[in-house]
Amino acid sequence: MKQSSGYLVEFLAVLLALASAAPAQQNPPQQLSKFDRDRATAMLQMIGADVRKHYYDPKFHGLDWDARVAEAKQKIETSPSMNSALSHIAGALDSLNDSHTFFLPPPRPYKHDYGFQMQMFGDHCFVTRVRPKSDAESKGLKAGDELLAVNGFHPTRDDFWRMEYVFNALRPQTSLHLDVRSPSGGQRQVEVVAKMKQLPPVANLTEANGIFDMIREFENQEHLMRTRWEDVGDDLEILKMPEFGFTETEAEDMVNRARKHKALIVDLRSNPGGAVTSLKALLGRMFENDIKIGDRVQRDKKESMEAKSHHNPFTGKLLVLVDSRSASASELFARVVQIEKRGVVMGDHSSGSVMESRRYGYQTGMDIVAFFGASITDADLIMTDGKSLEHTGVTPDEIMIPTAADLASGRDPVLAHAAETLGYKITPEEAGKFFSYEWSKE
Repeated sequence: MKQSSGYLVEFLAVLLALASAAPAQQNPPQQLSKFDRDRATAMLQMIGADVRKHYYDPKFHGLDWDARVAEAKQKIETSPSMNSALSHIAGALDSLNDSHTFFLPPPRPYKHDYGFQMQMFGDHCFVTRVRPKSDAESKGLKAGDELLAVNGFHPTRDDFWRMEYVFNALRPQTSLHLDVRSPSGGQRQVEVVAKMKQLPPVANLTEANGIFDMIREFENQEHLMRTRWEDVGDDLEILKMPEFGFTETEAEDMVNRARKHKALIVDLRSNPGGAVTSLKALLGRMFENDIKIGDRVQRDKKESMEAKSHHNPFTGKLLVLVDSRSASASELFARVVQIEKRGVVMGDHSSGSVMESRRYGYQTGMDIVAFFGASITDADLIMTDGKSLEHTGVTPDEIMIPTAADLASGRDPVLAHAAETLGYKITPEEAGKFFSYEWSKE
């Protein structure tokens, strides 16, 4: 583990500087007031105390946590802006080098949308899709374009998540400057302006329109994250799971449907994980016997995590798809399938973000209240092979990654090859149409 002066914290400082870099501003940022400086310090102290109390490793991987908090406090005392002060809180948590321990800054009074999505494939970062009628689309950005740099930052697999965290949560930007290479090899620079939507004040959420807006957004998100199926002939079913957020009853319904087929592909690409109960429910229905997932190593104890087998499980051929966005419960599911030799895992290396954490909510102030939070890891998960997937991820049995041309044309050669491996013929073009992407409503 690096100490507080090591690479991780230095990287975050550089990344934050790159994220805020822009041509000369017409309006210089306001200086941080004593009120806001004290508020940022209070945030740091509340989070620091809970990390000290609840973090699963009481030795903090060899890091002097109290010294790290004191260092962040000193930096806040000289921070020129609130953004800078909040960055030092984030940097303190980042020094633990833990995928599930991070700062949740106060919510912004707006929603932002850059109009495109990006992802790591192997060691390269590509645009995966562009929102219709967005500024990104009007500037000619397309799926399959490789992002060589974003606001001066060169994406890598190890640090891609930091870039997304800064640009989407910690320091949302009004625009992103992209260095782009098209599938044909040509390079260009693109300035993408984010769409900013003002949110209603908290006080207005009690009004009818505010409540209905929240309900509609919840229903829209629930629709987007639904589980979907696709049958290939009579013998192969493809199960597309955006997250592990289903009940025991829903897991039973999934497996009841799968039992009608000889083979099942569980597509966990871009699945960030979710509830442990959902993971156990699905795994338990893939095996005829109880299965040990691993050991939960907590601050003061270690306990076994198991999936109980259910009557009449799915016993056909099983293939699991993962990619660089498959995280947490997705990685555990895939790795158990590998270790127990239950099936084949195919795709790209998974993210290596496998811990258990709890989210803590806080507030400061009385007349002017600021809400914020932190995710703090309370358990590491050690697989039955004695290893943790944190920072390592799952290495597929067969590496299969789409090319820039595949992304540009909407082909899915990974899913097509998975079906062929199980003895079923579909083309990459057909596979690419199975689970069409749906943008969230603006």
